[in-house]
Amino acid sequence: MIVRDQPGFWQLLFAMRGSVLPKILPRVLGVSVLAAILVAIDKYGVTLPHTNAAPFAVFGVALSLFLGFRNNAAYDRWWEGRKLWGQLVADLRNLGRETSLFLPDLAARERVIRLALGFIHLHRINLRRLPDTKAAIEWCDTDFSDNAHPPCAALNQITVEIAKAEVDGFARKALSERLGSIALAQAGCERIATTPLPYVYSLLIFRTTYLYCLLLPFGLIEGAGWLTPLFVGVVAYMFFGLAEVTEELSNPFGETVNGLPLDAMCRTIEISLTPHLGIEPPAPLAPQNYYLS
Repeated sequence: MIVRDQPGFWQLLFAMRGSVLPKILPRVLGVSVLAAILVAIDKYGVTLPHTNAAPFAVFGVALSLFLGFRNNAAYDRWWEGRKLWGQLVADLRNLGRETSLFLPDLAARERVIRLALGFIHLHRINLRRLPDTKAAIEWCDTDFSDNAHPPCAALNQITVEIAKAEVDGFARKALSERLGSIALAQAGCERIATTPLPYVYSLLIFRTTYLYCLLLPFGLIEGAGWLTPLFVGVVAYMFFGLAEVTEELSNPFGETVNGLPLDAMCRTIEISLTPHLGIEPPAPLAPQNYYLS
């Protein structure tokens, strides 16, 4: 995720870190070059059909509304993912406090907290589909990678540890409810990660955006002349850019520059839980070149 202070005018104008421009630039240049070729053909070769710009204005408004709707749907996924991770941070902090209240055995308490730290890293790894589980093993000393669902295996092991502990029924109920809340947030994240935006939306956006940008020169040649490639490039930047932003936001747990900073949130949880283990909390993760992973 891009983290930076409010940038100034020139920074906003020329910033590339966090921008979708590098990804869409070949497409923007492609339709602009094609528009220039069409203008050259019209000026020096065969006269091309000159259409009125009014239909393109209506079509452009409809396309922008549809892109906006899809962008809102993608942002809702991104924001819901952030709220679910906020819930996980709060639940794991409360789990650390509740173990201090309800688990008198120091070894059992430490085991539960270390498993909780292993769980959150396994959850992050699962959402990002990463192969390396080293971060989780460092905390809980157990390799859950052979299980069908490693994060759930870690939660199940926490349940086993609580079941073995000598605590009363109220403590078991409180800790069980806390694990249920954690599992609920985990399932919500997995729902977002495994349910993409409907493919038909992507297909329709792709086709209509290209169709609009490729036909637009015919509506601008007569009035804009050699400025047609510039206008087509601006329109293409807007439509292709919105489509690309939607793709990034629709997968909030990815490692793109606009994805959620799962590494930093895992570190926040480590900072909160390590005092319960009697060890020095690690330092918070800092943005690197404005990017917080």
